[in-house]
Amino acid sequence: MKTNKSNIIKRAKKIRLLAMDVDGVLTDGSIVVLESGEEVKSWSVKDRMGFFMLSRSGAGFLTAWITGRKSRQVEARAREIGIDAVFQDCNSKGRAFLETVKRFALRPEEALFVGDDLVDLPALRMAGLAVCPCDAHEEVKKVCDYVTKAPGGKGALREVVDLVLKAQGLYKKIVDSFEI
Repeated sequence: MKTNKSNIIKRAKKIRLLAMDVDGVLTDGSIVVLESGEEVKSWSVKDRMGFFMLSRSGAGFLTAWITGRKSRQVEARAREIGIDAVFQDCNSKGRAFLETVKRFALRPEEALFVGDDLVDLPALRMAGLAVCPCDAHEEVKKVCDYVTKAPGGKGALREVVDLVLKAQGLYKKIVDSFEI
């Protein structure tokens, strides 16, 4: 789906909830399995800064991670960052997305979803703003309103946060807050 820039900004102005997949969005999709069986993922500090900026905005944004895998690392990062809702081992991302929207008393058009693969399609189709990283599956790109310039795990989420904050007139306030 190709959405023009003004329509993307119009949709981004309504966003209250940023929901997303984890592997392939917040990570590059690589998973290192140690001899112990523990899985190790690589996380981007740029994306982490995006979560910090959301909280610093004072706008009360909500966040949700909806992932098909289960990992202690995801649980720990979510707690550390302050993610509002986490679904792991999720085989119906559309259902989890709707449950999250309902839990926070929002409408789907007030939520965006960032996904990168076929399992994300139901949630992407329901979201008020559908986003994917530039290295997402081609079928996913077809349904997304916005394709990031950054690949998954390399700042794609930060790019989305910047877009939402700019659309809502909050970006400059956050940038200025880093001044002396």
